[in-house]
Amino acid sequence: MSWASRRRFVIFAIAGAIGIVLLAVLSFALFYKTPSCSDGVQNQGEAGIDCGGPCAYLCTDQVHAPVVLFTKTLPRSDGRADVVASVENTNMAAAKNVPYSIVLYGANQVRVQQVTGTIDLPPASTVPVFVSGIASGSQKAVSAFLTIEASAPKWFALTADSRIVPVVSNTTVGGSASLPRIDANLVNGSVTALTNVLVIVVVHDSQGEVIAASQTIVPNIPAQGYATATFTWNTPFGHTPTTIEVLPVIPLP
Repeated sequence: MSWASRRRFVIFAIAGAIGIVLLAVLSFALFYKTPSCSDGVQNQGEAGIDCGGPCAYLCTDQVHAPVVLFTKTLPRSDGRADVVASVENTNMAAAKNVPYSIVLYGANQVRVQQVTGTIDLPPASTVPVFVSGIASGSQKAVSAFLTIEASAPKWFALTADSRIVPVVSNTTVGGSASLPRIDANLVNGSVTALTNVLVIVVVHDSQGEVIAASQTIVPNIPAQGYATATFTWNTPFGHTPTTIEVLPVIPLP
């Protein structure tokens, strides 16, 4: 091989190597995706696909599914029904805007209605759910079941709960036998006023059965002050109220 041929060969080899490098760099730029918590691949030290490790959300197998403690149907005189339920979160983790479904049944377990909604699940807490005035058509609703799919909550670690939850005190039963009324003071010990606080009341008889429930919005609880939550019914309780739970519902930040 002559000197000129060797020179051309070296030039072509260098040019080819540069082309291969440029092609590799271009291919890498076009096709490589930086690992993330939404790429559908278990990478970057994740415990599962897009969960655990550096990701904000925990994996389903790292937490316990929420438990529905009870669901109670409360028929009304207008042909509609109220439903109250209680959901327990045993995890030291939280989930926001968790979807749930409530199915109402009539006699002989005939399905008459379904409603949906969302709740927040703070860590190590029990959360009430109250849905008022559900229409059931010509069928009378006699039972209901609230369900949450195990995969529905997007769990995230929350070791410090920054919510300001008012303390309930001085709960009293008043009104009359036919028009009962419950009042409760909500005490805000913080230096921040609370506005539009949702409060749910659940009334139990001596056997622990739920005999009534309702909800109200307290417009303002002043800083280091209190406000009264009032609940009224236009029909009598079925049994003598024994235990009254007044439950402020404070959403997660």
